[in-house]
Amino acid sequence: MRRLLPALLVPLLVVLGLTSVAQPAGADGVPLPTNPFGEPTGANDWSCTPTAARPEPVVIVHGTFGDRKSLLDDLSAAMVDDGFCVFSLDYGNRGTQDIRKSARQLKRFVAKVLDATGAAKVSMVGHSQGGMMPRYYVKFLGGDAYVDDLVGLSPSNHGTTVVGSSDNPLTGGFCTSCNQQAAGSPFLTRLNAGDETPGDVSYTQITTRYDEVVVPYTSAYLAEGPRTTNVTIQDSCSADTAEHVFIPMSRTAIQWVLNALERPGPADPGFTPACAP
Repeated sequence: MRRLLPALLVPLLVVLGLTSVAQPAGADGVPLPTNPFGEPTGANDWSCTPTAARPEPVVIVHGTFGDRKSLLDDLSAAMVDDGFCVFSLDYGNRGTQDIRKSARQLKRFVAKVLDATGAAKVSMVGHSQGGMMPRYYVKFLGGDAYVDDLVGLSPSNHGTTVVGSSDNPLTGGFCTSCNQQAAGSPFLTRLNAGDETPGDVSYTQITTRYDEVVVPYTSAYLAEGPRTTNVTIQDSCSADTAEHVFIPMSRTAIQWVLNALERPGPADPGFTPACAP
């Protein structure tokens, strides 16, 4: 188990095109290369104006080791094609710094989006840490006043058993947020204390049985309630084999995302996506 996280990180770093950097680790870990790939398909058009049918712009929030584009083109294109103004940010030294600092970066980005679009609120779609980190913004940084929907794709809401902890870290100073996402970490204990779904926000969690990073996959779920929907993509499309890294590209998952964004409240638990042949 202690060897599993490095085994998962190596292919993920390759997917994201990261290279090593010979710089000393600081409080937020080793400085990682910035995103060289540009914008997700159709996203970050700062002249985009929300419509009456799609009044909330959507902010995409990447996961740990990710950036505003990697793995997110299909998701972004689908939302843009559906009429949404879509924005995506880079944060937190590729999501490896203290999650509390990343949430403050998200807060500033949301303010920029609202100012540019004139919207009153945004919706958010986040992958992995990007589905969980906005909950800190909502709960502790006043984000409940500015978020309509929060949709998580395999979000690390209750952490994972495949990383270490602050007392027994696997990543040392390399990835502060990795240790914060360990099941039972002090960060997650505080985040999940009391109401897991605060504010007038609609929460949708979309996960996969094949998740090898957020383990068990059901730790992505939030407490049941009138503004909460928890779904596993194989319950609606059993042949969908998307796992943690590629769930943002899953046709099933993207349909669940659009269902959540298009209607009042979270995704409809009775929704039936079209399954790939």
